[in-house]
Amino acid sequence: MDHVDRLLLAQLQRDATQSYAVLGQAVGLSAGAAHERVKKLRERGVIRRTAAEVDPAAVGGGVLAFVTVDSTSWMGESSEAFAAIPEVLEAHVIAGSASLLVKVRTATTEQLQDVLRRIYGVAGVSGTQATVVLETFFERQVSPLLVDGDPPL
Repeated sequence: MDHVDRLLLAQLQRDATQSYAVLGQAVGLSAGAAHERVKKLRERGVIRRTAAEVDPAAVGGGVLAFVTVDSTSWMGESSEAFAAIPEVLEAHVIAGSASLLVKVRTATTEQLQDVLRRIYGVAGVSGTQATVVLETFFERQVSPLLVDGDPPL
């Protein structure tokens, strides 16, 4: 992946609805060349998907919590069980005192409590600790312009 590919990715992260002509102009390519590079980035799996960024509170997801999950066994094979809980947005096997870190969004704290009950229903789960987010300063995606710790271009 070269510098132009990284610039294309940064542009697409800002606005994935840009035409290839606008995208190409932003990075110094023709529309056709921009289209071909984006196509190759998709084929190589660098671009996994294109999606709309939705305001969680506007669709009933105003309560954000990070939940650490304790277990009595290895949780690496439990991904399907966690994926089956629609309020669970992310699940990560972690090192440390807990086994998993789970990101959950619900409309209310009562719904969060229900999600915690369902998490307890996953085989091997022995405990949870939820941290409710009061305010989010920012969230960001991985920057394609940061390479090996270099400062942003």
